[in-house]
Amino acid sequence: MSARTTFHAPAAHLPQGLRRDVRLTVEAGRFVEVSDGIPAQLGDHRLSGVVLPGLANAHSHAFHRALRGRTHTGGGTFWTWREGMYAIAARLEPDTYLALARAVYAEMALAGVSAVGEFHYLHHAAGGKRYMDPNAMGHALVQAAADAGIRLTLLDTCYLAGGLDGAGYAALEGPQLRFGDLDAEAWALRVDDLHDHTDGGPAHVRVGAAIHSVRAVPRPDLAVVAGWARDGAVHPPGEHGAHGGTAGTSRPVHLHLSEQPAENDACLAAHGMTPTALLEAEGVLGPDLSAVHATHLTDADVALLGRHRAHACFCPTTERDLADGIGPARALRDAGARLSLGSDQHAVIDLLEEARALEMHERLATLERGRLAPADLLGAATAHDSIGWPDAGRLEVGARADLVAVRDDTVRTAGSDPAQILLAATAADVDTVVVDGRVVVEQGRHQLGDVGALLAEAIAPLWQE
Repeated sequence: MSARTTFHAPAAHLPQGLRRDVRLTVEAGRFVEVSDGIPAQLGDHRLSGVVLPGLANAHSHAFHRALRGRTHTGGGTFWTWREGMYAIAARLEPDTYLALARAVYAEMALAGVSAVGEFHYLHHAAGGKRYMDPNAMGHALVQAAADAGIRLTLLDTCYLAGGLDGAGYAALEGPQLRFGDLDAEAWALRVDDLHDHTDGGPAHVRVGAAIHSVRAVPRPDLAVVAGWARDGAVHPPGEHGAHGGTAGTSRPVHLHLSEQPAENDACLAAHGMTPTALLEAEGVLGPDLSAVHATHLTDADVALLGRHRAHACFCPTTERDLADGIGPARALRDAGARLSLGSDQHAVIDLLEEARALEMHERLATLERGRLAPADLLGAATAHDSIGWPDAGRLEVGARADLVAVRDDTVRTAGSDPAQILLAATAADVDTVVVDGRVVVEQGRHQLGDVGALLAEAIAPLWQE
């Protein structure tokens, strides 16, 4: 029989709203009792401030963290930023990737993240040569998440083309060769060797699929990737799998969608339709799909994503860093899409800031306040179902025992209404983080120790000549 632990929170965001004096009892990694209005009892693990469910970082590229603070010389564009990203990608190997990702995931834990969706396309060695273990880089990410104490959804990414224009798809070249498999069927065969580990042991892993973008996966291969995720089968090009997927039964499918106007222009030139319309035509849209960025959408695109109940994953700190633009979050929500959040390139790792920015960007775009309520922002920050963990993201009996205690007595949060803590707090205010019942962060310190030092040690060698 596993031991029970009871946590006491002065205030906590339960599914029914903010409650005071909340006791949360955990056994075998799940909440088994949740009650409110009860003062702390002898033996309770007392938490500080306001308690939230564990946060879900639905879109991450771990190796992009090495670019923070190094991409701003001369201004540049998304496309010049991408050249710096390729340079870092060319230098990583499984051991150095493990060290970097471990530190990045630990930084996420410090920010209250209990599960991350890793959009993983750095698959192979330089020049596209296969490692002896074809999934060596993916296994490095699995180990990194286990060491950092958070759950991982490994969104293994199909990346087959180097770009798209009116003339068609370009071949992979240079650093892109590390990203690609021979074709979509070869991608699926490799990913078949990755396995879920959702209960027991320190590694909690779910395997999902990603289409890098309509620029990087040719039209005939889009349904191949979606079909593998939805029913485990590889459907020949032109033959769709179960159209639209089934929420809760298939693996999550993610893709970058309409992040840049140039992507839309290329898709229109090549296929005569927007990227979203192309996904609809190929049977990719569905409730298991997360459209990442979803920035430059037509009204018809918004309606399609809403009708299919897709997730729209916004990454506001990346979208502003790369000058991508402000996506139609409220319009998508009103159309029926569900919102989630990611830190993407990790210009900042702070899901509280991502949530706040979702509302603030709406205010800038519309000149209106209150576009998304605090409850909407918390829902987006805890959208674990979008990365394949539907039993997480809620402080309720039966859910995975994830929680984040946010201090309410710092220079940022003192005097704030606990119901509006997401509009005041930052990652620096996170005090305690519990993942699957295990305390990973306490008093603002990660179990691995000095995470800043781990990051510095992992990143510095990547910039040496």
